[in-house]
Amino acid sequence: MIKNLLMFLALTLAVNASAAQKINGAGATFPYPIYSKWFSEYQKTHKDVEFNYQSIGSGGGIKQVLAQTVDFGATDAPMSDEELKSAKTPIRHIPTVLGAVVVAYNVKDVPATLHLDGATLANIFLGTVTKWNDASIAKLNPKVKLPATDILVVRRSDGSGTSAVFTEYLANVSADFKTKVGVGKNVNWPAGIGAKGNEGVTAMVAQTDGAIGYTELAYAVNSKLNVASMKNAKGEFVTPSVASITSAAASVKKFDGDLRISIINVDAKGAYPISSFTYILLPDDKANVNLKEVRTFLGWALKEGQTYASELYYAPLPKKMSEALLKTLK
Repeated sequence: MIKNLLMFLALTLAVNASAAQKINGAGATFPYPIYSKWFSEYQKTHKDVEFNYQSIGSGGGIKQVLAQTVDFGATDAPMSDEELKSAKTPIRHIPTVLGAVVVAYNVKDVPATLHLDGATLANIFLGTVTKWNDASIAKLNPKVKLPATDILVVRRSDGSGTSAVFTEYLANVSADFKTKVGVGKNVNWPAGIGAKGNEGVTAMVAQTDGAIGYTELAYAVNSKLNVASMKNAKGEFVTPSVASITSAAASVKKFDGDLRISIINVDAKGAYPISSFTYILLPDDKANVNLKEVRTFLGWALKEGQTYASELYYAPLPKKMSEALLKTLK
């Protein structure tokens, strides 16, 4: 009898598990830490929903949402007009949180207070500044004893929204970088080695003396990496933080319509210059029954989910934007 009862319970659990509504998404690694938290918290009160999110990079997320192989995509780099026109159904960009692309470095005996400006950083990633004691870095850090260590540039090898944000900043502050490399999820880097995802870049920098790379703030903090204070448009050296990302977001005055908004290098006091929105790509596909649940989840993320942002080193959306997006979802 006990054996039969156990078999019944096992069968019941299997049926319940199979009955869970499975939602598939893919895309940006930039917001993966907070999206993972959100999916976990949401499932506590929505036990019949299961999210499967593949952290494959913004480029992969855009490709999959265009191919309709996922219910939603995720990207830090907004889709281009051409990409949107090629979609089989309309796709809406829903901002979820804000984050920072930080300049992480690993140099023996160099403190966590290193200052960099856009021109110097661009020259490092162009491969024209190759030593840590280069005069341009030393000028910005007169009190720091810099070693003659070779600089190893670490950048993304995959289609990346983080790369799009970072290259947009470098092109904004360096005409040379704009001409030679340009802006995009995939660019031809003239220097360094590639790593996959924010995870890969972070790991490569962490294990290599002399390395410098770009990654999302949460990854750098969790890996205990030093991050540079960047010179912003006001001439201030600003450390990436929730507060300095929020200062950059304060420049936004538009809260509905086309929300493909850049806050790169905004002219605002205390603003971290490489801050960015990250987006869920929400198709308008009447045939996809899962999209109703995705919209319900996004409604939760825009209200309850925002309370988790700061503890994971993201900045919550401006309140007026969240309110406007909730109306849009309804």
